[in-house]
Amino acid sequence: MSISRRNLIKLGALAGAMGLTASRAFSAGPPTQGGKPLRILILGGTGFIGPHQVRHALARGHQVTVFNRGQREADLPAAVEHLRGDRSTGALDALKGREWDVCIDNPTSTPYWVRDAGKVLKGKVGQYVFVSTISVYADNSKPGADESAALEKYAGKDVMKETRESMLADMRLYGPLKAACEREAVQWFPDITTIVRPGLIVGPGDPTDRFSYWPLRLARGGEVLAPGDGSDPVQFIDARDLAEWMIRLVETRRFGTFNATGPDYSMSTAAMLYGIRATNTAGAHLNWVPTRFLEEQKIAPWSDLPVWIPAQGDSAGFASRSIARALEAGLSFRSLATTAGDTLAWFRTLPAERQAKLGAGLSAQREAEVLAAWKSKAAATPG
Repeated sequence: MSISRRNLIKLGALAGAMGLTASRAFSAGPPTQGGKPLRILILGGTGFIGPHQVRHALARGHQVTVFNRGQREADLPAAVEHLRGDRSTGALDALKGREWDVCIDNPTSTPYWVRDAGKVLKGKVGQYVFVSTISVYADNSKPGADESAALEKYAGKDVMKETRESMLADMRLYGPLKAACEREAVQWFPDITTIVRPGLIVGPGDPTDRFSYWPLRLARGGEVLAPGDGSDPVQFIDARDLAEWMIRLVETRRFGTFNATGPDYSMSTAAMLYGIRATNTAGAHLNWVPTRFLEEQKIAPWSDLPVWIPAQGDSAGFASRSIARALEAGLSFRSLATTAGDTLAWFRTLPAERQAKLGAGLSAQREAEVLAAWKSKAAATPG
């Protein structure tokens, strides 16, 4: 299963359980960088983490400009300045002749986007923050590995000719291309680059449902298929925690590279699922099914059973990345209960057709089939 699991890890980076991590409060107030409001340019700004960044930055008194194609901006606050352009075609004229204290680059997965932004913004920003991914790492087998671990290498013909479309057609390119983006960022913005490598990003607004599946499933009650024996570790980060911490990074001008996932203690799959279950009264019953049997049933970690990756072989350290540097730089976390509850409440506000089709997780029928097959096998197995 190691080869398929490795590919799932690439796909995934596109990341007491309840209440053990206290949320350290950072309220709205004057910015900390010399008390001066910052001029912040956000490339993107309308995706998953962007709106959270925008709102927190405005609450902190900063001036925010977003640059994108202008297709999803209706929900951003009125105080935001909007610049139009298209990085896929090199249409960056709206950025020319302007200066900002900070540029946060959210959506980039192709190196030529960083290169083109560098040509326009070099010398025009005081800090460049690139949102990368923990999928840049070449080796996920070592628990506790930090930011110094070796990165994926691009093996194609010309990294600058790779597009978002080519990456989506072959997701094995995702990690290598993100690593190449990091190198471009450092080249164009030497000494002022901050690289943030998130794990699985979760919470309200998540378009992938990779975490949302579990609050929804446990709130439905009944017999729930739970993966493995519950001991495999999990890591993820609430989009709001990530966004707010990134604003603190720019307020304090923190440079360097940071793994950004959580929580700040070792959380097992069991701790996560029982913690989420404790947020409702549906009385869901967790049925733990061995990893080997799930393999036989062709149940895929991360997609069929989200968040979970077996801590074995080449994925033994995938959900055990060191986040010591980010914690030292002030990364903090909401409780699991808050993230799960808010995610469920948000999801229930979505249109019925969106709620009816999850982007991740097992269908009710498939879950019932696998549970029945496991019970049948367990009943027929002596001892």
